Amino acid sequence: MNPFVKRLAALSIGLVLALGPTGCAGAPAPGTATLTASPRPAEFVYGRTLEVVTEWDPARAYSSEVVALHNIYETLTVWNPVARKVAPRLATSWHSSADGRTWTFTLRRGVRFHTGRLMDAAAVKQAIERTIASKSAPSYIWDAVETIRADNPSTVTFTLKYAAPLDRIASATYAAFVYDPAGVDQAGRRDGGTGPYTIELWRKGAADELTLKAFPGYWGGWDRPHYTKVRFHVSASHREHWRRLLRGETTFVWRFGRSLQARAAATGGLRTTRRPSYATLMMLFNTASGPMADVRVRKAVQHAVDYEGVLRALHENVSPASGIIPEGLPGHQRGRTPRQDLQRAAELLARAGYGPQGRPLRLTLTYAAGDADQRLLAERLAATLSTLNVTLVARAMPWLKQWERGKRRGQDIFVMYWWPDYADAYSYFASMFRSADPPSFNLTYLKDQGVDAVIDSLPRLSVTDPKAAERAYAQLTSTLLDVRAVAAVPWVVTYRRAYAAGVQGYHDNPAYPDVVFVYELRPSA
Repeated sequence: MNPFVKRLAALSIGLVLALGPTGCAGAPAPGTATLTASPRPAEFVYGRTLEVVTEWDPARAYSSEVVALHNIYETLTVWNPVARKVAPRLATSWHSSADGRTWTFTLRRGVRFHTGRLMDAAAVKQAIERTIASKSAPSYIWDAVETIRADNPSTVTFTLKYAAPLDRIASATYAAFVYDPAGVDQAGRRDGGTGPYTIELWRKGAADELTLKAFPGYWGGWDRPHYTKVRFHVSASHREHWRRLLRGETTFVWRFGRSLQARAAATGGLRTTRRPSYATLMMLFNTASGPMADVRVRKAVQHAVDYEGVLRALHENVSPASGIIPEGLPGHQRGRTPRQDLQRAAELLARAGYGPQGRPLRLTLTYAAGDADQRLLAERLAATLSTLNVTLVARAMPWLKQWERGKRRGQDIFVMYWWPDYADAYSYFASMFRSADPPSFNLTYLKDQGVDAVIDSLPRLSVTDPKAAERAYAQLTSTLLDVRAVAAVPWVVTYRRAYAAGVQGYHDNPAYPDVVFVYELRPSA
């Protein structure tokens, strides 16, 4: 896991979604906006508030550049959120041994890198071995791989140290790219991808930061209408993105606040979408020290959270959580949406010697500085707990400082976002709830050998016995939330997009946060 980039990106969710009327000052009033022009059909312009590229090496990229890289590079498989399984990409088929430790992929024939080199089994082996050798933060996804063998030009076999769902791993958002190392260029002048687009121009720090152009030799062909250019326009001003969208200078805006999203929905010539993501907000409780080492106090805090009130306050920015794993991924548990129960919270506190008739209690909570949604949660929880003779001291901190403090067990409640690097529930449990000393993301500090054993069984079961894997997910969810009460999960982030109505075929894929697979779209007037 990247120790901070993903969490900083998660922080941007709160920053951007929080911008409602204040962040959109000067925009037209609802119902008055009109689309004055249409973008040139062959050019797709993606409006963003964050810099696009911080790393050009596909082995190391672990930040916002994936919105571009997934249009330049491709993976062996791709996650299909509708079918909820992986689908072919550079691999046309694959199979595993019964024990889940040998995986063989059959490659698409006739694919060439942008460098002109043929994409074959030897190239796949070289790319993935280079990524593993890089020891980059995202390269951990290949940790199960022991050897890679090119059986013939169109067949590559992976032998694993332990069973793992390599078909899903090969579809990962980060570090799963197949590439020609000869094309990797940190100056952004060329690339070694197989994707439909290649680099035309990169100007670090410019408003029009990156332009991609169609790769004529793309294996998918260009026989039907496609966007032949992709441009990324960067501005911190939501007002500017709104104006550009209305003037037809921008095709797609990745995220607006509630006010502008409503205006976009009411504007002719524009479309909007809402879709729950795989990003969940986690409240991790300190099980090792302090008052929350008492499970009764942890359960009381779970019951004190005003889940429904927070969801109403955040409107369409978030969706209810049900269990630990969001809907759409294996391991999701239906019917587990949490509810506030102040009577139960008071009873549990009383049993622990606290509450209105007991000793006063002081708890500390840390959250990401600048995240308005997390601040709202903290403020509402503090107000509720105060009625129970509990003082909650909430502290907003820059992510790195919060994380460093968390690793020192410096708080009772640690608030953070989490989402998987590939479409699997394993990372939620292995990263946050498996014993770790010193802790990294296990900021509950839980040490439970029984929990560890079930977590360790997940990769093998997900391959060899999916029904048993689902039972293990249910067991873990119940143990962690109901029995051990190590966390609370208030919401799942909702992705919200606005784009020109002429864009046909857009579907948000939550396994690839904020990525638009432009080649799959069809421009029309």
